[in-house]
Amino acid sequence: MTFRNKDAELFARKCLFLLRINLNKGMIPSKVQVLEALSSVQEPDLKKSIVELDLIGDFVFSENMVAFSVKVHNPAMHNRKKMEEACEFAVQRFISKDIIVKADVIALPQERNTEQRKVLPGVKNIIAVSSGKGGVGKSTVTSNLAVGLAQQGYSVGLIDADIYGPSMPLMFDVMDEKPTTIDVEGKNYIKPIENYGVKMLSIGFFADANQAIVWRGPMASKALRQMFIDTYWGSLDYLLIDLPPGTGDIHLSLVQTVPVTGAVVVTTPQGIALADAKKGVGMFKLENINVPVLGIVENMAYFTPSELPENKYFIFGKEGGVKLAEQLGVSLLGQIPLVQSICESGEAGRPAILQETTPQAEAFKNLVKAVEKATEIRNKTMEPTKLVKMS
Repeated sequence: MTFRNKDAELFARKCLFLLRINLNKGMIPSKVQVLEALSSVQEPDLKKSIVELDLIGDFVFSENMVAFSVKVHNPAMHNRKKMEEACEFAVQRFISKDIIVKADVIALPQERNTEQRKVLPGVKNIIAVSSGKGGVGKSTVTSNLAVGLAQQGYSVGLIDADIYGPSMPLMFDVMDEKPTTIDVEGKNYIKPIENYGVKMLSIGFFADANQAIVWRGPMASKALRQMFIDTYWGSLDYLLIDLPPGTGDIHLSLVQTVPVTGAVVVTTPQGIALADAKKGVGMFKLENINVPVLGIVENMAYFTPSELPENKYFIFGKEGGVKLAEQLGVSLLGQIPLVQSICESGEAGRPAILQETTPQAEAFKNLVKAVEKATEIRNKTMEPTKLVKMS
């Protein structure tokens, strides 16, 4: 049989395929049939067929039922659901709508940085959140990002490395909590405090709320190392580090202690904040540090009154973060509005992302997706970060 064009040939092949399947209706589907059906399903990040990438296995067949496993790069809850639905749709469309499809979506094994394994054997991604200057809402962004990642089904940890101004105990409503210890293989470790699905540790848990922390750089750096080395974090998909503003001893201690997967830099649209943010990005890009910058977050991008949610007032300048990201050749991860309830929710110990259907919650959720995507791309396209060696 000959065809005048490829579309006609493809149509005929599909018809023959469907006819062949219908003749076998009620029988046990074959592996060849299932693989042919699943060839139309793509791995969302690699943009190639899951059959072509050899991501399917562990087949189990019975009458009108097929079960199998599918490996994906991003095993977050919403991605697992989408892949399950795509596989079910493909098999039922090309074989029979009466077939029961059970797709077990699992994560692809990732190559781990051996240096990171020595210090944090169960942590996949370490994300540093920094700002060039204080007062731009870095800790607010960090807390909402951590909770948002936990909402997506990830296991998340958070270190409050802002030694001189710890704020996470307040933002997570755990001011009165005190860390305990846990015995792991005969050694005592600090057990992090947990709330909203996030494990966290802060120097604020060990100091009086009214007591100023006056430490020289070496002592502050030692405290940071203890939060990594002497704490049992277990298995984590993400460990976020809320850094102090500026660039200094803590930043250097961080990159010398653990290989940082990537950095997120928070700024406001103001010129002075942008100038400092530029220095912050530059620090991570230094040749002897070389930490990938995942992108910039423009906080307080515009003011939106609660009574006029559609209105935007650019009281600190317009799209300064957008322009800075373009200038530095990095991604703009998100623009967070200036809304009174963000401040109120932080002081109440309930991050704004937990609010439902509000502009600020949506902005933080979009930020979570952007950071998630940026981390995936970084891990696929770059070598693991190495520990910084400095004299």
